[in-house]
Amino acid sequence: VQLQASGGGLVQAGGSLRLSCAASRRTVGNNVMGWFRQAPGKEREFVAAISWNGGRTDYADSVKGRFTISRDNAKNTVSLQLSSLKPEDTALYYCAAGYRSWASADSTRYAYWGQGTQVTVSS
Repeated sequence: VQLQASGGGLVQAGGSLRLSCAASRRTVGNNVMGWFRQAPGKEREFVAAISWNGGRTDYADSVKGRFTISRDNAKNTVSLQLSSLKPEDTALYYCAAGYRSWASADSTRYAYWGQGTQVTVSS
């Protein structure tokens, strides 16, 4: 499975972006999909996850109420709407597909990773 993330860019604080992740195979429709991010000099951290059918979602406390994850299994895509962006949201954002239908924040439960898309928020 290949994952292609897109939609990153440079935005001012308070602005919005929409990240998308396209999967190369329909079988990810049975798997949890997640977004993680890594800022320079920091460890990769969990951002959001969505279950195989979209019925369950989870978010890092730092993004709750500002980010929204969604998926379209018919199109093999998962999206992350970023709103009210802050400079501390600046990072390389990765999408990932899990081994099973749900995994939440545990990155070891994700089998496939995209190449990342850069989000930069200026103050």
